[in-house]
Amino acid sequence: MALEIKVKYSDKDLAEFKELIEAKIEKAQKDLELIKSAYMNDHNNGTDDTSPTFKAFEEGSKTMSKEANTQLAIRQEKFIRDLKNAILRIENKTYGVCRVTGKLINKERLKLVPHATLSIEAKNMQK
Repeated sequence: MALEIKVKYSDKDLAEFKELIEAKIEKAQKDLELIKSAYMNDHNNGTDDTSPTFKAFEEGSKTMSKEANTQLAIRQEKFIRDLKNAILRIENKTYGVCRVTGKLINKERLKLVPHATLSIEAKNMQK
């Protein structure tokens, strides 16, 4: 009977990652609020009395920036969701384990991309 060796990070490592991720969630939520407030803000730069051509250009750029802000907000919300899922994996003690290879994801990678669920090895297999 072969021994099944479970690979996982120590509780100390997990606590460090949790602290890092919670700080990232806090910053990401503040960034999301900024994005949302920029979206809600009416960017009327006093162009009401200027030429119709400029006004049309202004309207177009307003639409573009609203679309860009919406995309930014969607990406930011996904990032926050991914970080919160990482917290759940820490609590389940499955954090840092590649979902494809079952090996530990490199610590440096997790520090840069704390919500990663794939090792570099697995990520390269996808290409």
